Amino acid sequence: MANCLETSKVSKFFGGLVAVDKVDLEIPERCIYSIIGPNGAGKTTLFNCISGYYTPEQGAVRYYGKEIQGLSTDTIAGLGIARTYQNIRLFKEMTAIENVLIGQQPHLRTSWLDAVLHTRRYNLEEAEALNEAHRLMKFVGLGGMGDTLSRNLPYGAQRRLEIARALANHPRLLLLDEPTAGMNPQETEVMKHFIHGLRDQLDLTILLIEHDMRVVMGISDRITVLDHGMKIAEGSPAEIQSNPRVIEAYLGSGTEALTEKYRRKKLQ
Repeated sequence: MANCLETSKVSKFFGGLVAVDKVDLEIPERCIYSIIGPNGAGKTTLFNCISGYYTPEQGAVRYYGKEIQGLSTDTIAGLGIARTYQNIRLFKEMTAIENVLIGQQPHLRTSWLDAVLHTRRYNLEEAEALNEAHRLMKFVGLGGMGDTLSRNLPYGAQRRLEIARALANHPRLLLLDEPTAGMNPQETEVMKHFIHGLRDQLDLTILLIEHDMRVVMGISDRITVLDHGMKIAEGSPAEIQSNPRVIEAYLGSGTEALTEKYRRKKLQ
């Protein structure tokens, strides 16, 4: 199976701080790949290096073999990489459907002049974009809520709307930054199944940052663990759960107990 994304010795510095330190990743197509670690481990910084918000000082980021480090965020989005954020970044005073339409901008072909003149080409593309936005709203479970201001949506629905906006970019690689943050256990369980569905129904590769170990262990194919910007472990959920260094350095006794509970549940 081909790799969707690779990073080779990627490093990012902020003054004297090494935020990401020579990180290597190989992420196969259609994989759900999680990155875990404590706050400040470099997870979001690595996301930002992949999506173009930061340019790494060292190393390479390859998307289907093409080096993309240093490209603009718009260019990278146009290649088929989309993302969400730990802190929801919706346009609060716009409707849900308008937020999704914004996500389609990298792929629109008509010009501002077409919009001013309302050319036939512009009208056709606008109608197609609206139909696609409604389809995505329905896909993420928000059908019929397109006219609702995004700030008036329930928290879980706002998370789904942000994913719908990312999907509007027609990605092949989707970066999800803490998609269950702030959710109650029921909402978290629904989101976990939803992420599985994204991969299975849309043939996406998903790169995930997540603190909830039940989510990580329940949906990940592969996991990388970061500590102070360095990769200290990589493997399957079972391998990560049994890695003494990971348990001691990151997960602690509380998560060790959680892991044992998860294992017992799997055996039932």
